[in-house]
Amino acid sequence: MKYFLICFLFVHLIILTSFADEKPETLRSPNGQIVVTAGLEKGRIYYSVKKGGLAILNKSFLGFRLKEGNFDSGFKILSAERSSSDESWNQLWGEELAVRDNYRQLILCLQESDGLKRKLNVVFRTYNDGFAFRYEFPEQENLKDFIIMDELTEFALAGEHTAWSIPYKTEFYEGLYKPSAISALDTVCTPLTMETKKGLYLSIHEANLTDYAGMNLFPVNKTPLLRTFLTPWSTGEKVFVSGVRHSPWRMMIIAQSPSDLLLSRMLLNLNEPSRLGDISWIKPGRYIGIWWGMHMKKYTWEAGPLHGATTENTKRYIDFAAKYGFSGVLVEGWNKGWEDWKSFEFTQPYPDFDIAEITSYAAKKNVKLIGHHETGGNTRNYEDQMDTAFAYYQKYGVDAVKTGYVGGMLDGKERHSSQYGVRHYRKVIETAALHKIMIDNHEPVMPTGLQRTFPNLMTQEGVRGQEWDAWSKDGGNPPEHTTIIPFTRGLAGPMDFTPGTFNFTNTALPGTRVHTTLAKQLALFVVLYSPLQMASDMIENYEDKPGFEFITSCPVNWAKTLIPAAKIGEYVTIARKDRTSESWFVGSITNASPHNMVLPLTFLDGNAKYKAKIFRDGKEADYKTNPYPLDIEETEVTSESILRLHLAPGGGAAMIFTKLTADGQ
Repeated sequence: MKYFLICFLFVHLIILTSFADEKPETLRSPNGQIVVTAGLEKGRIYYSVKKGGLAILNKSFLGFRLKEGNFDSGFKILSAERSSSDESWNQLWGEELAVRDNYRQLILCLQESDGLKRKLNVVFRTYNDGFAFRYEFPEQENLKDFIIMDELTEFALAGEHTAWSIPYKTEFYEGLYKPSAISALDTVCTPLTMETKKGLYLSIHEANLTDYAGMNLFPVNKTPLLRTFLTPWSTGEKVFVSGVRHSPWRMMIIAQSPSDLLLSRMLLNLNEPSRLGDISWIKPGRYIGIWWGMHMKKYTWEAGPLHGATTENTKRYIDFAAKYGFSGVLVEGWNKGWEDWKSFEFTQPYPDFDIAEITSYAAKKNVKLIGHHETGGNTRNYEDQMDTAFAYYQKYGVDAVKTGYVGGMLDGKERHSSQYGVRHYRKVIETAALHKIMIDNHEPVMPTGLQRTFPNLMTQEGVRGQEWDAWSKDGGNPPEHTTIIPFTRGLAGPMDFTPGTFNFTNTALPGTRVHTTLAKQLALFVVLYSPLQMASDMIENYEDKPGFEFITSCPVNWAKTLIPAAKIGEYVTIARKDRTSESWFVGSITNASPHNMVLPLTFLDGNAKYKAKIFRDGKEADYKTNPYPLDIEETEVTSESILRLHLAPGGGAAMIFTKLTADGQ
């Protein structure tokens, strides 16, 4: 009996020793405020996060369930490798010119103690505004090509925060972000943005989504513990791992204010530098399009008596674009296939659309035709024609294409954010780049910062945009919508929201319309960033209309961005400096409640005077009853000036600050 007891204790000691908790590793941000702690607990890898001593994430476990079984326990740490970086790089286009990439890094190299002894690396990075980590799968005999059935990544939030989210099954991400307690969430998409009771603002998202499935989150047992749910293939698998042997970055912005959320560039920094070599052909721009008229039922996409994409009508839009300085004209419904939304042919125009004549006419007026590829979600049909389709556009000088995937599941069965969808969208971007074509992707996978690596990926939809104000049976986007999306979908990258509707009468669905004032429509050109920015309305609704000059003056490429004031769901004011002049542009918007905006002009050059041109809500303006009143005024200001403006319910203000020369010009 004594011998048996000794043997039992010896074996038990071996088991405990094999899973003994090693001293955890800590990684501080460059300023020392954010601390990530990572280590092993009984052979399971975990991490936790604090900021300024305040818990952000409690112990959160990591790992996978593979086709062959679990890959989340039995680990030992082989090494802990540390490094740091502090560099700056310039954006070809963006919300500012220079981006600082300052982080500290820790790589935990792990190996299973027994069994297959497979290796796994977890790479942590800390920034002054957050942290990120990703998994790496080293090449090894016992882990070659494999299948991920579940990623077990956790975010054990340290409190019951208020979160703004949309459900994972929201079609094309076109939903209204609603506030909710973390524990009451469904499975939701990222970015997931939160406000803590301690006054911090958090947002969880992913960066550099490459040959992997999109990340979603769900609360475990209705608690603030979030776990990852990867978008599956139709056959149930999540990720087939072969050539690319790392996951996307899992990241969290940790901010002191809503404004700081918008100023984080961690997402871009977690992506790789441009792979495209010569990028001189990539040019941001402002454009109009034959598009809103279809929603208003004035035109049809398909050929017929009301066909919108005719040679004559396109020339009319080109003339307007040339007159007012728009760089391009988007034309939807130009090619065969709109009759059934399935059999699209991307090199076969309708007979009444002469692409050679149109592009020649546009070139003489220094205007570009912006192409359109609607796929109806039939990616196989598109991929079969993709190279010839882009070559066709390149032949006619078309250097920007809007793609679309209306039609539910891709090829009738795969989700847009599955690995299948991710692979397809990447093929589009890379093929377009070979033909020197920029992409505006509608119905996309949620953006993850890939525009740094492929700067021809200019903008994407993935948001409930202004088109919903044309045909949504719920009446259209509520006023608070645009005061929320900068802090949610906007954190993922540029949004093709398409602001700029001037005629609020809906001839197609009278119960639905734009729920803003005219001044707010102008302000959205500054607030909602896109390097390809579309003015949404039909051109006849712009001619000689007050305020249109702001749209034609507003740049799409910025040297610097500041956020003077913001409260999620209530109001936001954004100031941006033009990249090619000394002018500043400001947009300020509010929700359904009026707002008294106070704007110190401290961002202006302290040694200069400026002419301020202000487009503001008129005295009687109200998004419900009278959206049109617009006051336009000019005044001289300096960096010591303070502007006080009243924003009407659902209203806004748009401002231009032009530096004056010594003679006041």
